[in-house]
Amino acid sequence: MSTADQTGTSMRSASGSSAEATRPLSRAQAEAPVTNGSASPVPPAAARGTGRRVRLTVSRVDPWSAMKMSFLLSVALGIAGVVMISVLWMILAGMGVFDQVNTLVGQIIQDGENTFDIMDFLGFGRVVSLAIVVGVIDVILMTALATLAAFLYNVSSSLVGGLQLTLTDD
Repeated sequence: MSTADQTGTSMRSASGSSAEATRPLSRAQAEAPVTNGSASPVPPAAARGTGRRVRLTVSRVDPWSAMKMSFLLSVALGIAGVVMISVLWMILAGMGVFDQVNTLVGQIIQDGENTFDIMDFLGFGRVVSLAIVVGVIDVILMTALATLAAFLYNVSSSLVGGLQLTLTDD
């Protein structure tokens, strides 16, 4: 039950009147008390009941906008992941976890000439580099999957009509 003009902003309400659904109320009309025939005014919220309901159908998702949004969100998540890994590594190093692991592995192996150092494997530079590589791969995959999902949604919505939403104005 949705229609769109050339700019895509027109809506038709469930009752079928598009002029009523798209006509904005002025501030004075929205705040003016409504009377019900008696002397006492009825507050606007009580006069409207539950608010205006509009039924819309999402019939198409633009793949270009889905790609842009997913790219920006995945870049933000990638940066947050690198920062999270860096902070976690610093907390573990500050708590002395890496030194305790070195001591424990040194007691288990007990090799006098070859000492074990976990920092050879889990140094800060290596951990951050790996987090950046995973973040870049994640950006590429999430962007591609969101764009593919937009294409698949468009194909499936052309078959079944799209996703129907009911929006209310409270």
